[in-house]
Amino acid sequence: MFSTIFYNLGIALYSAGLKIAAATGNTKAALWLNGRKDWAAQMQKTLAAGTGGPLVWVHAASLGEFEQGRPVLEAFRKQHPECRLLLTFFSPSGYEVRKNYEGVDYVYYLPLDTRKNARLFLDIVQPKLAIFIKYEFWYHFMNTLYQRQIPAILISGIFREDQPFFKWYGGLFRRLLKQLTHIFVQNEASRDMLQQIDIKHVTVAGDTRFDRVWALQQEAAERPLVKQFARNRKTVVAGSTWESDEAALFAWWAGHYEPDRRLVIAPHEINESHIIRLLELFPGALRYSDLAGTHVSHPGDVPHVDIEHPGKVLIIDNIGMLSSLYRYACVAYVGGGFDKDGIHNVLEPATYGKPVVFGPVYQEYAEAVELVALGGAFTVPHEPALSQQMEELLMNDELCTQAGYIAGKYVSESRGATGKILAYIQEKRFLTSV
Repeated sequence: MFSTIFYNLGIALYSAGLKIAAATGNTKAALWLNGRKDWAAQMQKTLAAGTGGPLVWVHAASLGEFEQGRPVLEAFRKQHPECRLLLTFFSPSGYEVRKNYEGVDYVYYLPLDTRKNARLFLDIVQPKLAIFIKYEFWYHFMNTLYQRQIPAILISGIFREDQPFFKWYGGLFRRLLKQLTHIFVQNEASRDMLQQIDIKHVTVAGDTRFDRVWALQQEAAERPLVKQFARNRKTVVAGSTWESDEAALFAWWAGHYEPDRRLVIAPHEINESHIIRLLELFPGALRYSDLAGTHVSHPGDVPHVDIEHPGKVLIIDNIGMLSSLYRYACVAYVGGGFDKDGIHNVLEPATYGKPVVFGPVYQEYAEAVELVALGGAFTVPHEPALSQQMEELLMNDELCTQAGYIAGKYVSESRGATGKILAYIQEKRFLTSV
């Protein structure tokens, strides 16, 4: 059985490794450490100055987990305006992007998981309810919550056989699952796996991201410049692309360019060197920032865009637009599938009823697996297959329409996880004792 001795040793080694990395110039490690300096004093001062009702603590590992839990946060805020919300992150990639998020009262880094930190953190915060999103299992924080009889739930959980809970050495982690007040999982396979290790306080609620992408689609702002660029043309919107994706897209585009086609690329990294590389890869391509420079003085007007521009490719060089761009696509391409970490968010284009194409690394993403099985998404093993798949969709309007219908229907029918979680919190009356 994995003991707390080895766990504490691992935490200590992790902390030492971060200090070494920060000292040698690792920016992410430096942010991780600096963000936690004097955390107790800062948190005590901030929370002491706050007023209001009971506090609910929500923890996300990083930005992706935050976006997964965001529908619950925002719906909870509407349903319980009397409560204060504390959001913590483990990773700088979450905290640095969302440290000014207005949907909660406080945003902090989660302190390093030691017994002392966990006790001090809970002494200061005194939450009435703790909510962990998807993958976060910090032993001392969760064990201290259990000892203090503070309800703690996991939302959007997903479990696989290769996780420590299901290994011979996973006793400590199995105990954490048993100590949770309730576990909401994304699918029946996760529930069945937990039941095999005698974890039965589980509900199959689905994935809260479906609620999130549906809301984004309903609320999305128009992008008039992109709309006019894509108007009356067969447009492919490629989102969250990496260099391997862009090389595959170029191979397709260079070999199958037609005058009535447009390509919009929103890369995962928008640093200047990457944007310049894309402009070199696609000669004559436009930068969105250059296109936006033609904006007229009246926000409601649509500036003239040269839709016969020779490049026919638009490079998005800002953050925050991607989810609203998919509406202008005939076919969507989602990046990451040619790299070891796997694909990015396939639900964002699917919610607009668009067929989705991606690379071969997608098996750990249940929604991608299900979309492929249903016929709403298509995976390609290599560059030549991407060209073939793109042509099949762009040249076959019936196939494209049918696949898009399947994708949109899949998202629409998978909504509802947020409501199930909030109904449980309401039913258990975790917050009414105050």
